[in-house]
Amino acid sequence: MSEDLADRLFKAHKNYREATLVQRRFKQKDIIPLISKRVGNPLYAIEEVGQSFEGRTIRMIKVGKGKKKVLLWSQMHGDEPTATMATFDIFNFLEGKNDGFDDFRKELLEKTTLYFVPMLNPDGAERYQRRTVQGIDMNRDAAARQTPEGAILKGLVDRLKPDYGFNLHDQSPRYSAGRSPKVATISFLATSYNYELSVNDVRERSMQLIVGMNKVLQRYIPGQVARYADDHEPRGFGDNVQKWGTTLVLIESGGYVGDPEKQYIRQLNFMAILSALGRIADHSLAKEDRDDYQKIPENGKWVYDLVVRNATVRQSGKAFTADLGINRNEVNYSNATKFFYYSKIEEFGDLHPQYGSEELDATGLTIEKGKVYPTAYRNVSEIGKLNALTLLKQGYTYVRLAADGNSRALGLYFTTTPLHVLRGGQAAPSGTPGLGNTATFILKKGAVVKYAVVNGFVYDLEKFDGTKGQGIIE
Repeated sequence: MSEDLADRLFKAHKNYREATLVQRRFKQKDIIPLISKRVGNPLYAIEEVGQSFEGRTIRMIKVGKGKKKVLLWSQMHGDEPTATMATFDIFNFLEGKNDGFDDFRKELLEKTTLYFVPMLNPDGAERYQRRTVQGIDMNRDAAARQTPEGAILKGLVDRLKPDYGFNLHDQSPRYSAGRSPKVATISFLATSYNYELSVNDVRERSMQLIVGMNKVLQRYIPGQVARYADDHEPRGFGDNVQKWGTTLVLIESGGYVGDPEKQYIRQLNFMAILSALGRIADHSLAKEDRDDYQKIPENGKWVYDLVVRNATVRQSGKAFTADLGINRNEVNYSNATKFFYYSKIEEFGDLHPQYGSEELDATGLTIEKGKVYPTAYRNVSEIGKLNALTLLKQGYTYVRLAADGNSRALGLYFTTTPLHVLRGGQAAPSGTPGLGNTATFILKKGAVVKYAVVNGFVYDLEKFDGTKGQGIIE
């Protein structure tokens, strides 16, 4: 598997991208048609391998006829779907022809047999949550097997006895690649099968596969590949599958600035997984130096979504400077098919060892709580007609809805007007913005408001046109 071929795969991804999957929050019902349309295609053998706790059928798709068996499973955590999207892109690729990849495709299908389980936790995916509907982390259920989904995976490993396994996940978009400002876009782990962190032939191949994938990924995300610390987890499926004799690679899709739906990361998965399968097919993985695995920087927790640096804080008649670390947390709505952001100040003080995916230098600026506009409005539509820029320049970040019987029961929601909307009866925060507060405040130079931060999003009031933004309704 040459690096040139990996690059061609990356560039050709658009030709195989499954067009029905364009957002992360899909459910099992969205992929069933993609599996069903392949029933009867001689390329595939589709098997119902069991049912989830709530009775959803879990399917496995077999393709290829080679001696080397590879088991790939995705979404054992229901809110980790990037590799699921890439899986269906791979199916589209395997069905292609006369596109310059026929020789590679032929070798892959003749030398390997691939077993895909694209959604192992459909109950979790239904709710876009990590754990199964029982509340159990399936990736900590390899020993007890208290979940039917975990028992299905163990049964497949026992029955198929795969030579290789790919445990496909998503991770927080705030991990860094080592102690650096670069977000870990892809992270790997060659899981440990004992507390001594021993390396036998099985685990060595995991390291070699990862080294090969890292090489091709560095062309597209330089410095943004990381690896997990390899502490042994006796309950983990990755650790146990490795112990049971299958060469196991764990892949985690993290974050990439400007890619909230992980479509670029999906493309990286497509290339990296096919690249690894190619190295399995031609056994070129054996040429990689396992020691290069340890040169990949470890995952670190050094990145916030936004860092405001060197803001002047005034408290009790005294002034000091502080940094603010802000994260934009996703809140599901519309039956977990969509999300909005709710941002909090999660660190306050000296953040110089840490970084922000976005940073604002507030040197010489004073942080203050924004004012509440005195008029109460009947509904969000009325608020949407306001000139947000004018209000923000006057120091108003909060507007209020008139009190009614239901306003407090509705909970968090969002608005595309860059203002912080308070429901009737909801009080604005008091005091200087600080740890644990919603990330809404202003930054002033003297009497002039230079920046407004509303729900964790920064508005430069000299450049902002006052139109759509990322407001919040509390």
